[in-house]
Amino acid sequence: MASIYISLGSNVEREYHIKKGLNALAVAFNLPLEQLVLSSLFESEAVGFSGNAFFNMVVGIETSQTVEQVAHLLRDIEFSYGRTRDAKKFSPRTLDLDLLLYDDLIIDSPAQLPRNEIDKNAFVLWPLSEVAPQLIHPIIKQDYETLWQNYDKAHQQLKVVDNCW
Repeated sequence: MASIYISLGSNVEREYHIKKGLNALAVAFNLPLEQLVLSSLFESEAVGFSGNAFFNMVVGIETSQTVEQVAHLLRDIEFSYGRTRDAKKFSPRTLDLDLLLYDDLIIDSPAQLPRNEIDKNAFVLWPLSEVAPQLIHPIIKQDYETLWQNYDKAHQQLKVVDNCW
């Protein structure tokens, strides 16, 4: 079984899409929702473009699926909730699912792992530090709790919001 961590975000009908995204992940991995490891839910400003604020969180899952299967599955879920194949990187999202970690794999395809934005974006690092505080980043060689403690928190503002599921 592999330990995977997925960033889940939305800035279009945020509550609806976060709920639907969590349920879709539970179904896709054949787990009850209660077996998903969930961070707090955070609100953050859009990064890289002008748009509505996002809801973001990180989900931890144990799976026997390969990294290729997981990457394909996440894209299929995004497409089923309105993402288009030609969507710009910095644009509004109904549902954004990014595979952050698959065990300690370091690869560039079918997904960049570990995902480059982990230590750059508060909306990824803070929730990841909640669900996997002692896990060591496979390249930086520091745990996520330490990375979050050392992060310049003035760089991106986040606030914890009430869960919507």
